[in-house]
Amino acid sequence: MSKGKRYETEGKLNYQKVFAVIIAIVVIVMFVLIIKNVLARRSELNRDYEYFAVFSANKWGVINQDGETVINPSYQELIVIPDQTKDVFLCTYDINDETGTYKTKALNKNNEEIFTQYEQIQAIENIDENDNIWYEKNVLKVMQNGKYGLIDLNGKQLLPCEYDNINVIEGIENSLLIEKDGQIGLANNTGSILIDVAYSEIKNLGTTYKDGYITIDSQGKYGVVSVTKQQILENKYDEIKQVYLGDNYLVIEGGKEKLINSKSETIVEDGFDDIKSNTTRGVIYVLNNMYGEINTSGEVTIEAKYQDLKQAKEGIYIAKQNDKYGIIDENGQEKLPFSYTGIVYNEDTNLYLAEDEEYNTSIIDENYNVKLTGILIDITKDYIRMRIDDDYKYYNLNCEEISSSEALKDNTLFLKKENGKYGYVDKNGNVIVDYIYDDATEQNEYGFAAVKQNGLWGSIDKDGKIIINPEYNLDNYLKINFIGKWHLGEDININYYCEE
Repeated sequence: MSKGKRYETEGKLNYQKVFAVIIAIVVIVMFVLIIKNVLARRSELNRDYEYFAVFSANKWGVINQDGETVINPSYQELIVIPDQTKDVFLCTYDINDETGTYKTKALNKNNEEIFTQYEQIQAIENIDENDNIWYEKNVLKVMQNGKYGLIDLNGKQLLPCEYDNINVIEGIENSLLIEKDGQIGLANNTGSILIDVAYSEIKNLGTTYKDGYITIDSQGKYGVVSVTKQQILENKYDEIKQVYLGDNYLVIEGGKEKLINSKSETIVEDGFDDIKSNTTRGVIYVLNNMYGEINTSGEVTIEAKYQDLKQAKEGIYIAKQNDKYGIIDENGQEKLPFSYTGIVYNEDTNLYLAEDEEYNTSIIDENYNVKLTGILIDITKDYIRMRIDDDYKYYNLNCEEISSSEALKDNTLFLKKENGKYGYVDKNGNVIVDYIYDDATEQNEYGFAAVKQNGLWGSIDKDGKIIINPEYNLDNYLKINFIGKWHLGEDININYYCEE
């Protein structure tokens, strides 16, 4: 009988298998890295950017939200960006001050000229009651053969170039005056004609386009057209006042001022000097320079004995008496003492913001309890930020203090103060930036924060890395904000950044 083979008690290492396993692991790792890079690249390509005008060495350019240069500062005039989320940049060049002539062009993020078929391309500029400049959304004014039309930011024609001029109703969005042969009509930002070109003048009725429009015909007679193109009042009145009163209108007919409804029926024609706004029950009226309320039957519901009066919400009014503001109900009963220099009702949070002579703001709840007092920095639908006792604090809408990480859920860094100096921590409270700064701001929506040291400002990124050491004196600036090395310009109405 043959002997069987003798086997070692310890197995030998199979090098071929080991090498095969190692190679397989390397291949898998390389594959994962390739996929990760592809996904990262795809994410970068699909990422939504915002764009900002910048000013450097007396020239204008464009950066994105990461602070990267998109258009080198090389233009003499401000580059207009009608929509910060679209790479449509409007440049003015070849300016001749003697003749008043200039050229315009539109560029994309690749510095390529677009919309080249037009002789001129302009953003449609408007201005609000605080002189802040803004641009009509997703619409541009273009010229071809000396006539004007509209396109959107993708270049699609909205109105053909057949108008002598296109302008705005100041302070009212989505309301474009179109002019042809000496007559005026109205279009919106999508190019829909709301009012035919048949009037000598068109005005806003209230404070938004939704309130409708006043039309004035060639005979100087006034009428009203709604935003849905309905003729509410025919053009037969001597004047219609620019005050939105719901379904009612303040008109002058035959030299008599009166309040009428949409059926042209007179509601009130005596007992008032002026009418200011509508309320749930009627309107706020003025008599002998004092404010009160009349209902839709013409009955006085609140006596005209206040220096100012406006409805905050149904049954509740902000009133002024003896040069101070308070709150009353529909029966004239005092709910909040007349002790403030101003009161605003914040509808989104159902809170009252009352300011005193020291410019402190008291946050007051719906039961008229003063919950917080300090310098109001910001109030949103999610949180309140105030400066109290020389420190920044956050509160929820119940006025309960919360951490900055609870309030600013998308941030990676959070401002914190220790021993009179500012630094930054992460969501777990770990110190990321040491407490070395005299002042600082919270991280902004683009991931940057401003830091101040020895009277000068600089910036850090979302990881706490210094982008630019504090070197800018921004004492004259109303708002401190950075994107990369660029700081917000002194004229915040224009919304540009610079590095000087």
